[in-house]
Amino acid sequence: MNPLLDFGGLPRFPEFRPEHVAPALDALLAEGRASVAAATQAAATWEAFIAPLDDAKERIARAWGQVEHLHAVLDSPELREAYNANLPKLTEFWTELGLNHALFEKYRELGACAGFAALSPARKRIVENALRDFRLSGAELPQDKKTRFAEIDQELSKLGAKFSENLLDATNAFSIVVEQSRTSGIPGDVLAAAREAAQKAGRPGWKFTLLAPSYGPVMKYAEDRALREELYRESATRAAEFGKPEWDNTPLIASIVTLRKEQAALLGYRNYAEVSLVPKMAQSTAQVLAFLEDLALRARPFAERDADALRRFARSELGIDNLESWDVAFASEKLRTRHYAFSDEEVKQYFPEDVVMAGLVRVAETLYEIRISPSSAPLWHEDVRFFEIRDAGGTRVGQFYVDLYARETKRGGAWMDSAISRRRKGRLLQTPVAYLNCNFSRPVGNKPALFTHDEVLTLFHEFGHGLHHLLTRMEDLAVSGMGNVEWDAVELPSQFMENFCWEWDVLRHMSRQVESGETLPRELFDKMIAAKNFQSGLDMLRQIEFAVFDMRLHSDFDPAAGRSALQLLEEVRSRVAVLKPPAYNRFPNSFGHIFGGGYAAGYYSYKWAEVLSADAYGFFEERGILDASAGRRFRDEILAVGGSRPAAESFRAFRGRDPSVDALLRRSGMIAA
Repeated sequence: MNPLLDFGGLPRFPEFRPEHVAPALDALLAEGRASVAAATQAAATWEAFIAPLDDAKERIARAWGQVEHLHAVLDSPELREAYNANLPKLTEFWTELGLNHALFEKYRELGACAGFAALSPARKRIVENALRDFRLSGAELPQDKKTRFAEIDQELSKLGAKFSENLLDATNAFSIVVEQSRTSGIPGDVLAAAREAAQKAGRPGWKFTLLAPSYGPVMKYAEDRALREELYRESATRAAEFGKPEWDNTPLIASIVTLRKEQAALLGYRNYAEVSLVPKMAQSTAQVLAFLEDLALRARPFAERDADALRRFARSELGIDNLESWDVAFASEKLRTRHYAFSDEEVKQYFPEDVVMAGLVRVAETLYEIRISPSSAPLWHEDVRFFEIRDAGGTRVGQFYVDLYARETKRGGAWMDSAISRRRKGRLLQTPVAYLNCNFSRPVGNKPALFTHDEVLTLFHEFGHGLHHLLTRMEDLAVSGMGNVEWDAVELPSQFMENFCWEWDVLRHMSRQVESGETLPRELFDKMIAAKNFQSGLDMLRQIEFAVFDMRLHSDFDPAAGRSALQLLEEVRSRVAVLKPPAYNRFPNSFGHIFGGGYAAGYYSYKWAEVLSADAYGFFEERGILDASAGRRFRDEILAVGGSRPAAESFRAFRGRDPSVDALLRRSGMIAA
């Protein structure tokens, strides 16, 4: 059997071949179209048309989800060819579905009939959201506009995939092998990995790349300023006009923005941002920009203070008269070490992978009264591990894969994806399965992988997304886990989990010095806490800069007017940023979140949800950070309900009131605690 057509259990990754993609997708799409046709003729009841339609849609999503996952974590020329050849077919199906007026009418019929009142609140919300989504998908458009809408969907799908592939190829294209004299300051474990990489390439010396585990430490620790500058330039100009023309994302950006604007106009909206915000918590672009402007005003004095202190230190202590972008991480680490008498590298020695994973499991088990244990499953790579979650009674709640290390076949960053969603099918309750993906350094020699504290934060963040998916109690596919949760609220559970990485009662149980075996000393922890908000002003302004750029790009920017996205970003920086990059920086060309991901006109969500998460964590601070009753309430009111009710209602049910921005400002050190 084609492994993509086996839905009886976990994905059969070792048996997967790129040639499986086309026949599986063709069969599933034919089945899907037959189900859609049947649904339009069925009675307007949940059981008659929504349930069978969900069956077909889920099978397509699960099969393609495996292909999409492997394209992201184990890319190859053959898989990329199969992915790109079949992506238009998939896009065409989902576009057809959204444009199907007969199906839209069937949902309207259900929403207007007497039986609607008997549906559960979750199912009522599903129907209401479906009607909204049909309108946003063009179901009410006249046929000529539907045709154009579908053409745009196809093109946007291709352009988004190409953007991501260009970025991956441009990232992998650069490497530099240096002699020992140029490695001064770089930590030993990073050098060991670089030495091993050079040997694999048949070269003497130390090989550095633009992958995060190599690039980050060089920028932070390398004494060789020219080496830092070279890597910075290569990273900052990825997928731009300076490299291979076929990898240049500049024309793709203009096309993506133009097509999104045209699609919004077809729907009767002034811009794409208005369309994007319809299913979100935020009500308007004006509200989002006002929110960001308010945060920027509050953060700016702190950012200016941070920048001035960094420039003075670089000049007086490091001999750097003009602080450049390739100096910022290096000088910041030196300054933090001076102020707080510790370095990230020192802290890293206390976070070997096995202890960190055990600590993460302990927090989740304590808060949510679950048990997490290693399990077995067919895997796509030898680095991958698999776990299962059971409740206090021993019933399996969910399962998840963990793929922690960077490799050339894997896209950058960290993310969580759904493999299988929780759903009831008659007597059968399908349990959810998640993918957790990171890009950390792998073990070198006989030492375990060591994580920086920032990487520990990242792991907790992605596991927060995973728990949102895995601990849902919803049994309808559309609202299970993160389904139909407003995009500007999906980061609440993930950012919430990061807070535990700053607690002594957590870290002392999840640290072990890799050589001595001692627990993280309280003195070092206290220094970390003192340094927690080091450069928080700069960090906040940087995120606001990206969020404002994204929102304006999709609201008041028109590529046809003769300006580029880069020029818009420079305008935003002139108003927001206090540290500006060199003119050759091409950040938009690698901004995968909004051009190759799902954050278009939604990048503000990180800050929006950070307000929610900081305020939610305050509940635990009031009652005890590992208080099981607080954890039970968070699970019941936030994680378990999925998208079955508006996120604002879920937050109020948990916290007893609306969120306050003051909680975020306090945690960022910008107002008194």
